[in-house]
Formats: sequence, structure tokens, C-alpha cells
Amino acid sequence: MTTTTGLWLAVVFSGLYHGLNPAMGWPLAVSSALMQGRRSRPLFAALGALALGHFLAMLVILLPFSAMTLLVQYERQLRLGAGLIVIGLGLWLLLSGRHPRFLARVPPSRLVLWSFMVALVHGAVLMLVPIYLGLCRVEQLDPGHLAIADLLARNMLLPLGVAALHTTAMLLAGGSLALAVYRWLGLQFLTRSWFDLDMLWALSLIGVGSLGLYFAL
Repeated sequence: MTTTTGLWLAVVFSGLYHGLNPAMGWPLAVSSALMQGRRSRPLFAALGALALGHFLAMLVILLPFSAMTLLVQYERQLRLGAGLIVIGLGLWLLLSGRHPRFLARVPPSRLVLWSFMVALVHGAVLMLVPIYLGLCRVEQLDPGHLAIADLLARNMLLPLGVAALHTTAMLLAGGSLALAVYRWLGLQFLTRSWFDLDMLWALSLIGVGSLGLYFAL
């Protein structure tokens, strides 16, 4: 129960972290509202589009795992592999410092597509894979619960819950910050008070991947 609670808390806190990270798009929501006459409605519409794109990206990666009957037999190997992939992506971002240039060519009017692509290429979704596989672990289930039909039914709902909870946390964190910047703090807050999260983002990927390896082992 302690491990399961910790994993669900990791889903929430990673969502809050993604929401606060400007790379996930909340400054675009502020920009959209400012460009349309300082009205609040465009702000919330943009935040909704960003959340939808993020949610869809979660499902694209997590849903295939829920349909894998091999998860029963190779669950530990999958968790180890996922942890190594996340660590590798974190190291690449840390050492290269590069951002995919094609993201800059997606117009702001397509926020759902932009958010979807950013969540994939920046590793936001991959960060959740070790956590999700930990929630799917089967070593503590009794034999009666190892029936494939029961396992698939349980695991098909799990990615929906993980994606929904994570996206809700992201929307609350990013939306609150976007609203504060839009209403009270102003754009100067970004230039004077904010800091570059690139290194922290890469280190967080490495940290999550390492924790995934630790719990798998």
C-alpha cells in the first residue's frame, strides 16, 4: 500500500512539475489571452487545449502497455528497460541542450497538436512509464488475479486514471501560474523571476529513470 500510494503521488507531483514548466506551454496561454484583448476566456481555452494534447500524449504511450499480456511474464524486464530509456533521454538532453526545431513551426492556433508533440519529444510521457509499470506490477497478485481477462480489464482503466490525474495536476499548476502572470504578475515576471528549467528537467528524467530501476530491482 505504501509503494502504491507513493507511485500515485509521483503521478500527481510529476503533473504539477510539468504544469509549472514553461516548456509545457502555459506562457502560450498567457500570450493568447493578451493578444485577444486581455480577456480571460482565451486563456482558459488555451489551457484546455494544452491539457487535451498532454492527455492524448499520455494515452498514446501508456495504452499499448495496458494491452500487453507479456506484462505478466516480463514485467520486471519492461520496467528495467523503461528506466534505462528515461535515463538515456535525460542524459541526452543534459549533454546536448538541444530542442527539436520543428516544434517552433507548429502555429499557436494548433495548441492541442503542439502540446501533444512537446509531451512526447521532451520526455514528459516517458517520465510516467516507469511509474505506470510500477502500478501495473503483478508480483504481489494472488494466482486468481493473474487471469488474462482480469488483468487486461484492470490495466485498460489504469492508464486512463494515470493520464487523467497527471493532466489534472498539470492543468492546476500551469493554469494557476498562467492566471497569476496574466492577472497580477505580468510578463516581466518571466524575465526577472523565472529560471531556466532545462537542466532541472534533464536531471529529473534521470532521477525518475533511476528510481524506476531501483524499484524494479
